[in-house]
Amino acid sequence: MVKRRERPFPALYPTPAVLVSCVDEAGVPNVVTVAWIGTVSSTPPQVSIALRPSRASHDMIRDTGEFVVNMPTARLLDAVDRCGRLSGDDIAKFAATGLTPAKAAEVRAPLVAECPVNLECRVTETTTIGSHTLFVGEVVAVHIDDAVRDEAGFIDYDKARPIVYMGNEYWSLGERLQVAGYTAAG
Repeated sequence: MVKRRERPFPALYPTPAVLVSCVDEAGVPNVVTVAWIGTVSSTPPQVSIALRPSRASHDMIRDTGEFVVNMPTARLLDAVDRCGRLSGDDIAKFAATGLTPAKAAEVRAPLVAECPVNLECRVTETTTIGSHTLFVGEVVAVHIDDAVRDEAGFIDYDKARPIVYMGNEYWSLGERLQVAGYTAAG
């Protein structure tokens, strides 16, 4: 195997491509595509998203302290791409993409109704890291569509068909290799 050293860049892959919804102080909703996202704590459950300050959603999340992570299916790819390319400063993205804002249970930011999994979050920490602001949000409510659940009630990722982002490309998941912890069984 021959490896070449490259200039530093975020070469981590894959990352989920999600829709993050938020609302401004006047109640006007926005939605943005985010791939800089991750789980940061199990107890309490917390996720992080990183946004450039130039994004309209950045100030909405900073000012309200809330956001919703919406997990789109592959059939929503056009909306996902458009929400990442359009600016909420210039256009109402829910209307422009045909996405439906739905009332959340715990936060003012709307759910994206077409996404089968939604995580309502309240910001617990905000940190500027290089070109982005990192928002850590405690998950205060989770919504899962029964259509993407397996027999045990868990998310069936084959049904959910999540989108992942890799090196400026969108991908779908491939085959399941094994259940985590399988090596401890024997």
